Amino acid sequence: MCKGGKQLQKIRMMKWRTRVFLLAVIWILLLVASVLFLSFLLERFSSSPHPIGAVSLNWSGYSISSDLANSEPHVFSVNASWKVPKVTVSATDAYSSAWIGIGGQQDKTLIQVGTEHDSINGQEYYAVWYELLPENVVTISNMTISPGDTIMASINLIDLEQQEWSIQIIDVTNGQEFNQDCCIIYNSSLLTGEWVVERPTVNNQLSNLADFGSVTFTDAHAMVNNSIGVMGSFPISKFTMHNDQYVALTTVSPISANGSSFSVKYLTSR
Repeated sequence: MCKGGKQLQKIRMMKWRTRVFLLAVIWILLLVASVLFLSFLLERFSSSPHPIGAVSLNWSGYSISSDLANSEPHVFSVNASWKVPKVTVSATDAYSSAWIGIGGQQDKTLIQVGTEHDSINGQEYYAVWYELLPENVVTISNMTISPGDTIMASINLIDLEQQEWSIQIIDVTNGQEFNQDCCIIYNSSLLTGEWVVERPTVNNQLSNLADFGSVTFTDAHAMVNNSIGVMGSFPISKFTMHNDQYVALTTVSPISANGSSFSVKYLTSR
């Protein structure tokens, strides 16, 4: 091979090595960038996890637990505020309730307190209640509520060993309250905490959903194990109410940026 040919081959070899080197550098930079981006996404997901979605025949709202895959009995307290919605009277009886609770998602225990907003015999009906499943609902007869009233409610485990509970619900607007902080003994699973709008079972049948317009839960907090925080700071799942034909009866908004509020909006009765 002539001298000029050898020089040309040498130049080509140098160019090829340069290209390989540049490609290797680019590949390493892309790999590092990908790892950093995935780490960023993981950090964002861990600090503000997206809720797992599910459908329900009677619940709309959110539920928290210590771990979505393997819940442990660590939910000790839940609370929230909401305004009593105004019901649109319907030709047929229809029912709705807004409540907070502990248990009930993965088991048959559920301690809950909330408000009722129904259309019965062509008239609006509003009430306050609590319930310890499987016992029947207890209407709090010394409280009267009206549409637009601001409600504050809380459920707290006082004594873990004795399974002693405190239930409180206050109508901030009219000053009436129910505060049962002694001698509620209830064996709860402590697996989940809930903020829910429900169409209840009436006469052993799932009721029509009353047109409640919308309910917004605010200041929703919980105590899970030794951590106290907004609902959005814990592993969380979302429930949207559907009928048995998979038609949505409500919509459930995303959790607010501060992690403590969301809204449930009425769509149809059944």
